[in-house]
Amino acid sequence: MTADPLLLADELVRLTRASSTEPATSSQAGALALAVSANLPVLLWGEPGIGKSATLAQLAEALGLPMETVIASIHEPSDFAGLPVVGEDPAVHGVPMAPPDWAVRVARAGRGLLFFDELSSAPPAVQAALLRVVLERRVGSLPLPEQVRIVAAGNPPASAADGWQLSPPLANRFVHLQWTHDPRTVARGLSGTWPAVTVPTVKPERMASALARSRGIVAGFLTARPGLAHHLPPDAAGRGGAWPSPRTWEMALRLLTFADASGADREALGAALAGAVGDGAAIELLTFAEELDLPDPDRVLARPEDFALPERGDRQLAFLTAVVSAVRSRTTQERWTAACVVLSKAVQAGAPDVAVGAAFDLAQLRPKDASWRYPPEMDAVIEVLTLSGVDRARGGR
Repeated sequence: MTADPLLLADELVRLTRASSTEPATSSQAGALALAVSANLPVLLWGEPGIGKSATLAQLAEALGLPMETVIASIHEPSDFAGLPVVGEDPAVHGVPMAPPDWAVRVARAGRGLLFFDELSSAPPAVQAALLRVVLERRVGSLPLPEQVRIVAAGNPPASAADGWQLSPPLANRFVHLQWTHDPRTVARGLSGTWPAVTVPTVKPERMASALARSRGIVAGFLTARPGLAHHLPPDAAGRGGAWPSPRTWEMALRLLTFADASGADREALGAALAGAVGDGAAIELLTFAEELDLPDPDRVLARPEDFALPERGDRQLAFLTAVVSAVRSRTTQERWTAACVVLSKAVQAGAPDVAVGAAFDLAQLRPKDASWRYPPEMDAVIEVLTLSGVDRARGGR
């Protein structure tokens, strides 16, 4: 019996697709894995045919997530905003917005990687409908589960089919990563070995201290560079990419925290931060963090008397913010009192204005029955706290 020629052809096709993997070493792959792990929406920018979709499929497999691909450019706004469905009594129950089938599949799975491809080819009306999906994680009346990650891809307007610049509101909701190809990687991949995206693993014992340090770094940096808290680029191309805003600084905070807690390398973190707040702000932030050399706040709370406050005001704020954040993550009387001792050092150093802001936050952690007493060193800021009304309900000293 003669073998079916199509079966033989399909078997040969399968053999050409078979390959092995090795750990990826590129910063762009590390930045993608870091941002997806931190559950931040990611937008991959790159020319057609360079492996964006294939990399995402591999990442979804590594995370154990089903992948749902939606070609944004061929959909209508109602596919993201939902279609109205009139029930029996709309005056009582309202008119729900029915989600499309792909959203229902993701919601039923409870987890997944939702991939919006060709985003830059979607017209402005579709981009506007996507705002709620990306920010509020809702498709029509259907909320997306927390374990659903959102990634999009787009081609530069010059190479996209009917390409559009992203609107600033939508662009500011993504971590933008420039996706390029390495000829050597392509050559090795076609020989049978492709790079595998390594997913960062968060270490539970580092979570609280990583968040405390990251809060201190971002707070101290924006105190030193207040002009970068929000800076909308003047040109359309810049507004369609990464730029600093309170929203993207929140992204930066999460990226710093996840990188610290998982031990991600500096290049991957730098690429991810640049994708959130822009190249210039990211470089300044990383430089500030390295020069700051923020200690483990838990160690500071264990021995507050050995803590030496830095001289610069922005660094003082970073240290104090980290200490208060650490107390908030695990609040005990001993740690709260130790934080008071640290704050008192700022007063003794002639910087009560820096200490007062942190003292406000620390006062909120004090029990309402005022059973925890301020140490004598805090006298200089207690009067300010009392006059502000922050601590009056807790019985003063």
